[in-house]
Amino acid sequence: MQPEEARPRLAALGFAPADVEVLAEHFLAAEATGRSGHGLARIEWLEGWDEIDVAAKPQRIVADEGYERWDGGSALGYLTLAAAVAAQLTNPPERARLVVCGRTFPTGMLGHWVRSLAAGGLVAVLAATSPRRLGHPDGGPKLTGTNPLAIGIPSSDGRPVVVDVSMGSVTYGDVLTGAARPEDLVPFGGPLGHKAFALAVGLQLLVDALTPDEEFGAVLLVARPEADPVPALRALAGGVRLPGDRAGS
Repeated sequence: MQPEEARPRLAALGFAPADVEVLAEHFLAAEATGRSGHGLARIEWLEGWDEIDVAAKPQRIVADEGYERWDGGSALGYLTLAAAVAAQLTNPPERARLVVCGRTFPTGMLGHWVRSLAAGGLVAVLAATSPRRLGHPDGGPKLTGTNPLAIGIPSSDGRPVVVDVSMGSVTYGDVLTGAARPEDLVPFGGPLGHKAFALAVGLQLLVDALTPDEEFGAVLLVARPEADPVPALRALAGGVRLPGDRAGS
């Protein structure tokens, strides 16, 4: 699929113009950063779904200063996270806020969402669950999703640090695009894969504990920074590329 096809094909699925923009921006950003498993191939994946409720909208069902709860309902997880992120930028917490999103799948490239928050001046930590595709490195049943974790740290130099790590040695998107085999979906780290497995389990249980009786979810922590550590780290790095740096930055 060519980039210029993204919006027409999403519109053909019946998504409203605003949702088309959210989805296209995400998929094209993934392509631009070399994450094709989260890119345009996902439009073909959506086209293969038996049923998509294109009219569904996520709802914020709790809105306290330090806590929000969102229900994705039948809406795509991309749209739920987009709405939750936009709400934090519109009304940032006085200090910090925990945002719990139930029924939120697929969530896509988590770094995309924390980058938006960091660009808006907020520290952000985001975790999400996905279908259980990772087992223990020693074998056994599939116990967790690849359960990515993303962290965004704003910077006064306008170049936030964005960390986005999946606990799998490959992503399911790599399998979808043919870049990897299903059997390659194991905890990353080779002989040290038990460490990634432990992280996947911890993130699985964290999200599950906060989104009871819901198949997939996401948990976001946002906070106002009290320091600006990124420029000093860049100076210390001496030109070494830091996580989330874009070409030419």
